[in-house]
Amino acid sequence: MKMRRRAKVAPPVLSMVNPATDQLIKRTHSRYVLVMLASKRARALQQGTECKVANHNNKYVTNAFEEIAERKIKARLTVEE
Repeated sequence: MKMRRRAKVAPPVLSMVNPATDQLIKRTHSRYVLVMLASKRARALQQGTECKVANHNNKYVTNAFEEIAERKIKARLTVEE
């Protein structure tokens, strides 16, 4: 009895984040900065700060990522001596 070989098919690319994480990292140049910026912004949105994205979602982290992607907010880094 011969065994059939299945063709190898690459799994579909699934993304939980829209916009894609790769695009967001290009905006901040670091994953750490991206996570810190998004988390601080999500907390601010949760506390009642107005969302800067036109069609905002009910999820704070998604709104924060969209604001970063549209360059509505930016990270400001300070150097300590």
